Amino acid sequence: SPQVQPFLPQWLAEPRRVQKRIRENLCPVRDVPGIHPRLLKKLQMNGIDSFFPVQAEVIPAILQSAAHGFLLGRGGFRPKDICVSAPTGSGKTLSFVIPIVQVLLDRVVCHVRALVVLPTKELAQQVSKVFNVYTDGTGLKVVLITGQKSFAKEQEMLVQKKVTGYCSLADIVVATPGRLTDHINQTPGFSLTQLRFLIVDEADRMIDDMHQNCLNQIVRAAFQGENHSGSNVLFQRTKPGPLTAASSCSPQIPLQKLLFSATLTQDPEKLQQLDLFQPRLFTSVYSEKNRDGTEAEQSTNNKYTLPEGLLQCYVPCDLNSKPLLLLYFMLKMKFTRVLCFTNSREASHRLFLLVQAFGGVTVAEFSSRLTPNERKRTMKEFEQGKIQLLISTDATARGIDVKGVNYVINYDAPQFIRTYIHRVGRTARAGEAGVAFSFVLRIQERRFLRMLRDAGIQDIQKHPVKGNSLKPLVQQYEGALCKLEKTVK
Repeated sequence: SPQVQPFLPQWLAEPRRVQKRIRENLCPVRDVPGIHPRLLKKLQMNGIDSFFPVQAEVIPAILQSAAHGFLLGRGGFRPKDICVSAPTGSGKTLSFVIPIVQVLLDRVVCHVRALVVLPTKELAQQVSKVFNVYTDGTGLKVVLITGQKSFAKEQEMLVQKKVTGYCSLADIVVATPGRLTDHINQTPGFSLTQLRFLIVDEADRMIDDMHQNCLNQIVRAAFQGENHSGSNVLFQRTKPGPLTAASSCSPQIPLQKLLFSATLTQDPEKLQQLDLFQPRLFTSVYSEKNRDGTEAEQSTNNKYTLPEGLLQCYVPCDLNSKPLLLLYFMLKMKFTRVLCFTNSREASHRLFLLVQAFGGVTVAEFSSRLTPNERKRTMKEFEQGKIQLLISTDATARGIDVKGVNYVINYDAPQFIRTYIHRVGRTARAGEAGVAFSFVLRIQERRFLRMLRDAGIQDIQKHPVKGNSLKPLVQQYEGALCKLEKTVK
């Protein structure tokens, strides 16, 4: 029977395809048109002399949409929204940081013009760090609001009360949803009426139900035509619609949405909620070259891209042998810089205690049990190679740019393809090589392989480990278990 294809809006069905072979398609920074000399110099100082394919496509697109100053769109038209679907580690952050800093360079009055919303504190910190590098010395102010400082302290960073009313202290705000919503509702003078760019990073996570409300509130706050203090607003915004005499008499600040994700949902209804305006989709998810250099027409099944240098394996096993397998890989196969995923905080913690009790492996856990500072320190030690095994949950590791992960081990097989993509995408970043091992229980094996096959991932190898290889570890392992039970009691 013919397969029923979901109907996709044209922009989803016909995206701009970006080369996904990062290493072979680097584009020298100087060849990307229209980047401000100041930013070129900064890129150079940071050792960046070429852009990844995604950056080379998206940066000019955003710059062009603001070519006539950020107060109006091109030719007076409202700029199109932009969606970018590209694998983890392909440089999404720079592809919005560079153009946004450049567009705002000539701003005169400080207002919140760019707002970046991210699902976790770590990601928000990472992004604000990158913004700080590129705004340094420009006079543009970047403010991070994630609830790490007290609410009052964040309010002081965002607005200042003057005799004449409130004024903004931030041009660019990087935030997590909960804290941002609180400021929209409770901080006097915090205004988004001048917002020009709304960037939603890790967009699929953000479209999920819990954050949808946050996105709606942002848009509502951005379109509050009259502002509350009653002073007349020069730039009134109307919801986009047909031009009328009234709507054309004052210049419109367009609000442009930029969505980024490694697994941008293909679900038109979900995207519908975001109310995108004539969106353009940039994706590196389909583009494959045949040997002779022509584009290969791929079935749309390959919805996801994985890093190129990634080798994928799975190990069929039973429940009791999982901890032994992990120890075998660490001690006998001498794996180093391993990022290991479990499906829950509890599982992470138990596994961490067990490996610690066994001894011989420098191990740490990375979960929401830790304070942000502890997480930072752990991450640093892992990157320096002082910690060989980092055990983590998905929530904590999502989108985090960990340098030099050699192996990802799915200690618990992921239940969703997205989870799989995000986990294995922590290694083989930016064109490096890496290996992902999934421990798959025999009862999960068929479902697991079908999930990958449905996503167009065929190149996963079976990697059985013989029981005999694990035998030498058993005695010491049982000792470790006894030791643990005593501690737990």
